[in-house]
Amino acid sequence: MTTMTNMQFDFLCDLVRKESAIVIERGKEYLVESRLAPIARREGLANVGELVQRLVSSPNLPLRGVIVDAMTTNETSFFRDIHPWQALREEILPTLFKARAATRRLNVWCAACSSGQEPYSLAMLLREDFPKESNSWDIKIAATDLSDTMVNRCREGKFSQLEVNRGLPAAMLMRYFQHEGMDWRMDDSLRKILDVRIANLVVPSSLPQMGGIDLVMIRNVLIYFDDATKAKILTDIRGRMRNDAYLMLGSSEVTTGATSGFARHQTGKTIYFRPGP
Repeated sequence: MTTMTNMQFDFLCDLVRKESAIVIERGKEYLVESRLAPIARREGLANVGELVQRLVSSPNLPLRGVIVDAMTTNETSFFRDIHPWQALREEILPTLFKARAATRRLNVWCAACSSGQEPYSLAMLLREDFPKESNSWDIKIAATDLSDTMVNRCREGKFSQLEVNRGLPAAMLMRYFQHEGMDWRMDDSLRKILDVRIANLVVPSSLPQMGGIDLVMIRNVLIYFDDATKAKILTDIRGRMRNDAYLMLGSSEVTTGATSGFARHQTGKTIYFRPGP
């Protein structure tokens, strides 16, 4: 049950769309309530409706950024969906390493990285399955997110017991993490591979000097945007990629990349995209 009026919900949706281009539709009131209820309690308010009303009354409060930050944080886990990681291990990365043998350089971009499980999963996969390249090549993983909170968490590389229990093999936990109190911190040797920064996908200028990219992972993100914004994001991404690079989307987004200069490919259960007509 929502504690917001329809007008308050519409105000919040409009705010999030203006700040991030993310679309929240009617029927998502339960999501808004669950994301914002902890903030309301922290502010000493009875419910989310009162929280939104405070924002309406004082639109310049720092609270505005806190609320948008909470609404733009996406679900994530280590090695999410399994089969895309098999495709990376068996086909995509071997192909890229062969194609880049002359330069021994690989540039990856994990967009909307949230708290970091995806880029750290990739870093571990590289270390486990491609130890020679991982140790001797110049490999960079750019990890970006709109949320300042998520960027700080990703940069810190610290995860709760619940988070490491979701998708992370026990052997990797022991090999690549150190126990710190109730949490686990990623090993420094893998953390330094990541270039973590704040970036807004709908503001290309917030992604400076990101070109010549070999692999883009922007999974389970585009579903939050309208079609025009999706096309704009994909066009910008295409302009940053090498002509033989790879684009990986979420399993529910496999029709999205069929436009904006990409060709659809499939290996096993994994659909990916490469620059094409």
